[in-house]
Amino acid sequence: MLFSSITFLFYFLPVVILLYFAVPFKAKNFVLFLASIFFYFWGEPVYSLLMLFTITSGYVHGRLIEKYRGTKASKTWMISSVVISLALLGVFKYTDFFIETINGVVGSDLDPLRLALPIGISFYTFQTLSYTIDLYRGNAKVQKSWLNFATYVSLFPQLIAGPIVRYTTVADQLTVRKHSMEFVAQGSSRFIIGLAKKVLIANLLGEFIAAFKDSADQSVLFFWLYAIAISLHIYFDFSGYSDMAIGLGKIFGFDFLENFNYPFISKNVTDFWRRWHISLGTWFKDYVYIPLGGNRVTTMRWILNIAVVWFLTGFWHGAGWTFITWGCYFGVLLVLEKFFITKFLAKLPKFVSYIYTVIIIMMSFIIFDATTLKGALGTIGGLFGAGGVPLISQSAIYYLKSYSLIFVMAIVGATPIPKYLYNKINQSGETAKNIMNIVEILFVGSLFILIVAYLIDGSFNPFLYFRF
Repeated sequence: MLFSSITFLFYFLPVVILLYFAVPFKAKNFVLFLASIFFYFWGEPVYSLLMLFTITSGYVHGRLIEKYRGTKASKTWMISSVVISLALLGVFKYTDFFIETINGVVGSDLDPLRLALPIGISFYTFQTLSYTIDLYRGNAKVQKSWLNFATYVSLFPQLIAGPIVRYTTVADQLTVRKHSMEFVAQGSSRFIIGLAKKVLIANLLGEFIAAFKDSADQSVLFFWLYAIAISLHIYFDFSGYSDMAIGLGKIFGFDFLENFNYPFISKNVTDFWRRWHISLGTWFKDYVYIPLGGNRVTTMRWILNIAVVWFLTGFWHGAGWTFITWGCYFGVLLVLEKFFITKFLAKLPKFVSYIYTVIIIMMSFIIFDATTLKGALGTIGGLFGAGGVPLISQSAIYYLKSYSLIFVMAIVGATPIPKYLYNKINQSGETAKNIMNIVEILFVGSLFILIVAYLIDGSFNPFLYFRF
């Protein structure tokens, strides 16, 4: 069930909110858990059992880690939790990749299992791991209630596409959290803004991308428009869902951490990854990079640590060589920035750093979106006229005119400019603040009406990160 669907917006969500606020606090987690299981069951009936098994495994392992704390058995149970969680993720997400790779290398004819990928397994697996690892480290308290733990893992606002919510972030809120009309209003506004980013920007950019891929009338201009579109599409698609998750969490009394911080204004790739998919970056930092030694090691060991982290980051996104290449691409760039690029850029005007970063990021998302490495290289070559591609084509001009408003909205919306102007007006006086409050209500309400009209029209409405 997509957040950006009529079923979710007008049937599922209103019923859940009414039930949630109708019951006493002691029953609220039960309502959220049942709603989350139904939400997941709607799209994955059989794999709902897999998620329940993962929840129970994490809960039982947590109790055992705590029971045997201070002994070798505690570490054994922590390792057992990690192995079981990663084994399930590996079987369902990576088995066919390994089989096909082996077939390609040794010429064997092993049959792929062709298991369907359980929706959200990458996210809820990492959340379960964060609990058992933090518990073993002493950074979290054991959760004695299966229902509370199950609510944490299965919570539908962030179940499908994150952000990856650490147990330590919401541990206290599972038992004590505040509810108010102010929180509901703030959460609803954030949800609608995220929904607009997804439906009114990402979906329309998706239509442009589909048109580019279907067109035989390619040109350098068309390739660059595609590079801009795919980068902004992925950003608004994913950040829109993160906004919706954060907004829904606020409605139900949960405070989820931000997952994006204007990544396209980054001054280099290192800065970009402090701003992009923050919950994933910090997860790999805390559970992979630092345990490997982080940067407090020799230069060669540090390079190896970076290689491991970014190989795994790419592999987490998908079972394919394009995703692995995408991750390794960033790993190489981060090493180069450490030793050379950052020092070189520091000697140049600041705008050069921003241009460098944007171009590097656009190329990365071409790789991310490609189905084959050959296709990715062909598209990147097209940016520079490789293969005799003409500079301009009629199709490029036509689609640029047709989607120019969406491109402008997306580019401006990916910067802090709208937020800056909003805050500036709000801070200019009490009268201006009151006017802005009214304008905000009218703006968000109008956005919602426009979104519903678009969805009723039955237009393009996939979600990229369901693949992960």
